[in-house]
Amino acid sequence: MEIKTDRLDGIVERYNQIEKRLQDPTVTADNKAWVELCRERAELEPLVQKYGELKKAQAEFADASEMSRSDDAELAALAKEEITALESRLTELNDELKIMLLPKDPNDGKNAVLEIRPAAGGEEAALFAAELCRMYRMFAERKRWKVEDISLSETELGGIKEAVFGISGKDVFSFLKFESGVHRVQRVPVTETQGRVHTSTVTVAVLPEAETVGIEINEKDLKIDTYRSSGAGGQHINKTDSAIRITHLPTGIVVTCQDQRSQTKNKERAMQVLATKLYDHFQGQKDEEYASLRKGQVGTGDRSERIRTYNFPQGRVTDHRIGFTLYNIDEFMNGDLDKMAEALRIADQTRKLEQA
Repeated sequence: MEIKTDRLDGIVERYNQIEKRLQDPTVTADNKAWVELCRERAELEPLVQKYGELKKAQAEFADASEMSRSDDAELAALAKEEITALESRLTELNDELKIMLLPKDPNDGKNAVLEIRPAAGGEEAALFAAELCRMYRMFAERKRWKVEDISLSETELGGIKEAVFGISGKDVFSFLKFESGVHRVQRVPVTETQGRVHTSTVTVAVLPEAETVGIEINEKDLKIDTYRSSGAGGQHINKTDSAIRITHLPTGIVVTCQDQRSQTKNKERAMQVLATKLYDHFQGQKDEEYASLRKGQVGTGDRSERIRTYNFPQGRVTDHRIGFTLYNIDEFMNGDLDKMAEALRIADQTRKLEQA
């Protein structure tokens, strides 16, 4: 992928236009226009700065090249040393700009909705599902993101039948989108009496949270049920029918919300989640490229495929899509996902550069 300087020059020109427009009193008086321009400027600024560094390094390289031809042997030698350093710097800047110019996932800046469900393995899968919930919550805490419970169904032993929660903050989806898929655990379950290692699986789905604005939902297409929120063993969280179940009849998508004590608040949150699921559903139908990306995030990311193995006897976590292994399973389960997230991000960028 060659860097097209005309494209970068166009970005700089656009950035300068925005700077001028932000000084215009008519723009500052229009809050919506002002916010949009500020957002665009913030997106372009890192590119403009990096391109400025590249142009400066190129000018210094040209100067050093001229000096290297000097009749002064000492000056020429110094210039050649500088050329070597500048060649390395130019390569580094070019590589950084290539990555920055890659097409952005329009969902990267969005909040996310996580759905975690046990698959194969019975109670052990449910227990591991609960541990994955804890892991993602601790990761969110490290990132200073906000976690909001939407729906939770527990087992008698403290496992999870289903957990749905929202995570909001800076670039949440960009960090979590590669978590979609089947997570496999290998360990001796607490329910095992003979010390044998069992293999169980849990599915994780990560959806970019959609704005309700722009997602049209016809009330006639909805079946809304109310019921009493309950916890493990049928113990009631409260004594009113505040939990909400919404079924979107045309697609069969079902959403429940029971975290809030108010029926009204549960309905509002359920509608938000429904909008997110409908967004994902219809985007996948009408946009093959989007659907392909959703299924193939750094490999596949599809919920039907095993993406990662957590091997407790060996203390390792392996992501099968990129062949990346960490031997810090305890820290990983305590939310230390940064190294894995970075490896997945780099693999995704490398794939995109190869395809560019």
